[in-house]
Amino acid sequence: MAIIKCPECGRQISDKAPACPNCGVQIAGKIIRCPQCGDVYFNDQEVCPNCHHQTRVSDQTGHSDAPAPHDDQPAQPQQPRKKGHAAIIAGFVFALLVCAICFYFYNNAKTSKEEEAYEFAMKSDDPLVLQTYLDTNLDAPEAHRDAITARLEQLKQQDNDWTNAVVSGSKAALEDYLMKHPDSEHKLEAQHKIDSIDWSDASNENTMGAMNLYLTQHPNGEHVDEANTAIKKLKANTVQPEEKSMVAAILRHFFQSINSRSESDLQATVAPLLTNFLGKTDATKADVLTFMNKIYKDDITNMNWRLNNDYKIDKKEVGDEQYEYTVNFSARQTMERTDASKEKEANYRVKATISPDGLISAMSMTKILE
Repeated sequence: MAIIKCPECGRQISDKAPACPNCGVQIAGKIIRCPQCGDVYFNDQEVCPNCHHQTRVSDQTGHSDAPAPHDDQPAQPQQPRKKGHAAIIAGFVFALLVCAICFYFYNNAKTSKEEEAYEFAMKSDDPLVLQTYLDTNLDAPEAHRDAITARLEQLKQQDNDWTNAVVSGSKAALEDYLMKHPDSEHKLEAQHKIDSIDWSDASNENTMGAMNLYLTQHPNGEHVDEANTAIKKLKANTVQPEEKSMVAAILRHFFQSINSRSESDLQATVAPLLTNFLGKTDATKADVLTFMNKIYKDDITNMNWRLNNDYKIDKKEVGDEQYEYTVNFSARQTMERTDASKEKEANYRVKATISPDGLISAMSMTKILE
């Protein structure tokens, strides 16, 4: 018989006792002594609670017949075998490390892909591209999703504005659209429509002012060549205000030279050779001077020609942007005479031709009888 400690309460009892007199736990046939450290424990435990030595099946036959080790030679406890545990821990740590690395590269690749998709979507004007980003990047950064959503709404509004501008068909609506959306994909189309509207207005008006306004608004417009052709045609057929002023100045100069009886001034207003002058063909400047001297009768002390400014001017192109003007107008002649019985006033219908050089190249005068 040997004295052992109860595995349950730790009190000293006999290993032959059927049960612990202190705690009542069964002892006989229920305990085993560890061959490693000599500690006593219940045989239903898989390992020794002291040294963790694994219980063998053959060891679980009970302790009632096993002799206790001699007190003078106590069993030397052995170090627990930790090599297997260390390998398991090392393997677990390695597995965690591999998982962490894989997760890092996966997350990094996913983030990079999302960033590329975000940049591509923000540069696109296609609503489908932006919506695809939102559908495929549900876990994207909130700032990215907010930006894409705002961009999508902007494009939708832009499309609505474009539809309204096209339906309106007015220049003002198209210009307002371009002002709101200067970088729109419809920019060129809007500019084309505005160009067409302005050209239509200019063509309908068909004046120098309208054509020049179109060229000012659209220096590189689609109808620049047509506008220049129209201007050239208008110049050939339409007397402009500055041309009328030029013609009137030439004729005034002619008759003022007669009033002042200045031969040099009179010759400066006519061409070297006139096709017709008062019925004489191929008249010269000398013929014009002869006319002036002839109308100054001996009894005339003063003469004054006044033009009535009722010019009717026809224009004809005689060269590349070279024009000839045919003018019909009326003039009044007043005279101071020593013979009071003679005519002192007379009215004439005058027809003159002005060359591209700004000189009178033909003239006829018909007296109006009253």
